[in-house]
Amino acid sequence: MAVNETERQAMSRALALAALGPRGVNPQVGAVILSPDGAVLAEGWHHGAGTPHAEVDALSKLAPGAARGATAVVTLEPCNHTGRTGPCAVALIEAGVSRVIYALDDPGAVSGGGAERLRAAGVSVEAGEQAEAAHAVIDGWLTAQRLGRPHVTVKWAQSLDGRAAADDGTSQWITGPEARADVHRRRAASDAIVVGTGTVLADDPSLTARDGDALLADQPVPVVIGSRPTPPDAAVRRHPHSPLFFEGHDLRAVLADLHGRGIQSVFVEGGPTLASAFVAAGLADRVLAYVAPVLLGGSRLALTDIGVSSIGEARRLTIDEWVPLGADLLAIAHPVSLPTASTEGAV
Repeated sequence: MAVNETERQAMSRALALAALGPRGVNPQVGAVILSPDGAVLAEGWHHGAGTPHAEVDALSKLAPGAARGATAVVTLEPCNHTGRTGPCAVALIEAGVSRVIYALDDPGAVSGGGAERLRAAGVSVEAGEQAEAAHAVIDGWLTAQRLGRPHVTVKWAQSLDGRAAADDGTSQWITGPEARADVHRRRAASDAIVVGTGTVLADDPSLTARDGDALLADQPVPVVIGSRPTPPDAAVRRHPHSPLFFEGHDLRAVLADLHGRGIQSVFVEGGPTLASAFVAAGLADRVLAYVAPVLLGGSRLALTDIGVSSIGEARRLTIDEWVPLGADLLAIAHPVSLPTASTEGAV
């Protein structure tokens, strides 16, 4: 049975509800319950670890029997396991829901399989509605589930000829205020912001997310990678969150440590050496390249050695979106496939 326009609108609403939930060890999920004639009966979202999942949150707002014959529209496949709460697939079956539409399959070995359980109980199931939009909401959680590490966004700003700075090292500001504001919004949407010690020593960044001079409500945890010591008066030490320092150069070990701390998304913003190391190690899940209409020339490239010696080894990307930002242009892309690479990246 095809998804109709009312159900598509319900999925859009469920995605907006999902974003209300906190980022954490559990995914952000939203749900909308529709009556057989398409009216919205209830809405819900996951409010955090240990609280009812989105489907159960929505069902809890209905009288017993009110969901019989209804359609549940959910951003993630209803779970099929008992943790702090019971299986959502069972809750939907017991409520008498006759149809479930969801966006993304649950990749969990234990939690997945809810769709199969629903179908076995005679519930009609449709998967994949607005999957791309749903993926964007929980890409960090999905990466953590599939790969056991945070989702990595590598960002840089460059001139039109691919330079990150002038030959004397000055780089503020290559891009304009619109691009810089976009960066701060994306910082705030990340669990951690990662730089190398070279950037700390050269630029003394605060690594905060700001709107002008005001701090935004959500702040990423600052992470500094490299063997050189960070000065005691460095701006990063005054960050709202205590910074994390990693002396080793093993990026996978750093990501594993961050994953163990519950960090699911990192924003790599730490200069050409660190950005290139993440790309070379096959650890860049998303690339954000802010391109300014300016020419700098010289040797200060936005990326350095990424392990490509011939055109056949080029790291191919798929462009997801081109975003105009004032005079600048943002390219949002992801790797066509993750290359096989060393487990370490030189920083």
